[in-house]
Amino acid sequence: MSETRAFGLAGPERDIAGPAGTVFRPAPVPPPRPCGTLEPEAAAESSAGTAGSAAPAPMTVWPGTPEPLGARFRTGSAQGTGTNFALWARGAESVELCLFDADGTETRAPLAELTHEVWHGFVPGVLPGQRYGFRVGGRWDPWTGARWNPAKLLLDPYARAVDGDFTLAPELYGHVHDWPEREVSDTVRDNRDSAPHVPKGVVVDDDDDWEDDRRPKTPWSDSVIYELHVRGFTKTHPGVPPELRGTYAGLAHPAAIEHLTRLGVTAVELLPVHHFAHEEHLERRGLRNYWGYNSIGYFAPHSAYSASGSRGEQVGEFKRMVRALHAAGIEVILDVVYNHTAEGGQHGPTLSLRGIDNRGYYRLGDDPRGYTDYTGCGNTLNVVQPHVLRLITDSLRYWVTEMGVDGFRFDLASALARAMHDVDMLSPFLAVIAQDPVLRRVKLIAEPWDVGTGGYQVGAFPPLWAEWNDRFRDTVRDFWRGAAADVRDLGYRLSGSSDLYDWGGRRPYASVNFVTAHDGFTLRDLVSYNSKHNEANGEDGRDGTDDNRSWNCGEEGPSSDPAILALRRRQIRNLLVTLLLSTGVPMLVAGDEMGRTQGGNNNAYCQDNPVSWVDWSLLDDPGWRSIRDTAARLIALRHAHPVLRRGGFFSGLASIPEGLRDVAWFQSGGAEMTEQDWYAPSSTLGMYLSGQDIPQRGSRGEPLVDDSFLLIVHADHRPVDFRLPAEPWARSYELVLDTAEEDAVPDPAAGEAAVTAGGSAADRTAEPVAAGTLIRVGARSVRLYRALRM
Repeated sequence: MSETRAFGLAGPERDIAGPAGTVFRPAPVPPPRPCGTLEPEAAAESSAGTAGSAAPAPMTVWPGTPEPLGARFRTGSAQGTGTNFALWARGAESVELCLFDADGTETRAPLAELTHEVWHGFVPGVLPGQRYGFRVGGRWDPWTGARWNPAKLLLDPYARAVDGDFTLAPELYGHVHDWPEREVSDTVRDNRDSAPHVPKGVVVDDDDDWEDDRRPKTPWSDSVIYELHVRGFTKTHPGVPPELRGTYAGLAHPAAIEHLTRLGVTAVELLPVHHFAHEEHLERRGLRNYWGYNSIGYFAPHSAYSASGSRGEQVGEFKRMVRALHAAGIEVILDVVYNHTAEGGQHGPTLSLRGIDNRGYYRLGDDPRGYTDYTGCGNTLNVVQPHVLRLITDSLRYWVTEMGVDGFRFDLASALARAMHDVDMLSPFLAVIAQDPVLRRVKLIAEPWDVGTGGYQVGAFPPLWAEWNDRFRDTVRDFWRGAAADVRDLGYRLSGSSDLYDWGGRRPYASVNFVTAHDGFTLRDLVSYNSKHNEANGEDGRDGTDDNRSWNCGEEGPSSDPAILALRRRQIRNLLVTLLLSTGVPMLVAGDEMGRTQGGNNNAYCQDNPVSWVDWSLLDDPGWRSIRDTAARLIALRHAHPVLRRGGFFSGLASIPEGLRDVAWFQSGGAEMTEQDWYAPSSTLGMYLSGQDIPQRGSRGEPLVDDSFLLIVHADHRPVDFRLPAEPWARSYELVLDTAEEDAVPDPAAGEAAVTAGGSAADRTAEPVAAGTLIRVGARSVRLYRALRM
């Protein structure tokens, strides 16, 4: 057998006792090729990166350079044409470069040069397309956190492309995964070769010219974010050719981009596209990790989303996608997972970092066999280690400068902001980002929590950062399901969450407002289910939150009752209006604008099937198509009126003596809210936005003047009589939208003119109503009025 239990410095040559006194003779570690020079035949095969390429023989490994890290192809240098390989592996005793030819034959060569903890060498003749990995030797001593095992082929952390996938096999593990004594199995070294079961890094010629690309550079206050999954967005899109569906090229297709531009979003936020692995427990149940929050290659676009190939072609395809989106005026934001990796806890596989330097890359526990887990995924990257911090920042800069992306949303960002233990807003990670000349200029969004003690940090991230505002999500959900006792918290959320973000010079766009995200119910499911229905995940209902704050409108799941269906569509309109007209940066989830459902599954992370894919056939239904049109018109309304996308917080004061306050709040009787009114039970609130008091100015310093609006939200199941505020707020009011109507926001094209930044009659829907008039607001609905003062 191949099992070996290595205690302290014991080597694999020793016999060891197994269960019940059995003795196992460890299998030898796969022998390396001769040092220094590779066999000419094998070298020629392994270095043939592309058809017709040839490699010199013999292939000698020259010293090369320790910078940059990873595999960098060079041509025309003093060393000739070839590739420099460099790997940071502090504490390792040896590093072998492993090259693979087309049939999987492996050729190895030691990297003999060690400079500042970086092992390096230059291999002439190695061209783009060459597959490679590393084997790293050192002590096997799990009790001190040392888990080197040269039998395991390791993915280069700096690989620009990855070919292949991890296959479910015990050889993937540095320890004996099926050792009968589970509690100590992670201490028993497995000497079986993992190379046939792991993907390989690919040498990439990533020299590119971005001169023809024009980044949209959309200001934060003008941004509308659309969260989507590269595969799921186009997997069933009828306008995208079948061979491109579910790929980067599919997202770049004009049919896909047309939907985004018609909707009016300014940025797509892509669920993880770093190369990731599928967890063993999912594969055993016949499932896959769909969301991709299980990264293992921070520089490599996930190869399964490539229509053109995985030998480096995915890199060019991703870049072309970015260019196409930029040409349409759409920014690209990546959801990135630097808090943990796919290697999991101490019983997880050895795929990359664990086998390179387990003690350097990960936060180890009080017992160094295990890990400090602030992520709920088994491990946490040790971002206080300079080279780990460098890995992250090198990756971020690469995606900005060489892949063209415009920003990042950081999964479980609090885990990255931890210093030694506690979350620290002066932590090394945040300090490095703040001073980096590349990264401080792009959009930075924190998911401001993790699962550790003190990890919830909503409102605490420093300037430069925006945050996912789950307080907005919970407040809006509670209000529209009738669970809010009063309207105090809703007032804060509608006006930009100043209670969370009005400090340190931050602006309202620090708040990324959302009602739904990939994690949880879709918008349609939010109004169709009281409870999660995650049976398909195979976890007996243990997965997914129970705190959904949802309401099924009277019947669980699908319904044929016309009254229930109409109420659900009205609730969706209410949620969309609240999201898209609130101050801050709105984020929509792909498919919510057309009624996508996951059948009540609120944790569809493992459902790579129609449960998760956008169902484009919904647009054939006039009812759901009208929801899409409503969302598009609301976004157009937002873009047209700067008072709806303010760059500064409200003061509650007038900017000039004879002016109106920039915001005013009204109860249903038409009087301004008093302190007592805020604490009284209520499900109705009026919010007056003054277009005469916009804090930001135009590009030449000119004041921005806009229409003034009155927004009325009413969540009770009965209609309410609301008196329109009298002068000086307005002389009369024009109705702009009413969610009680199926056509909540009429098509601006039917008006007198197109919607313009200065406001026009394009979104006018009815004759003006005199100020002071008592109007009837329908049950569970929103009305928006334009205030006329002339």
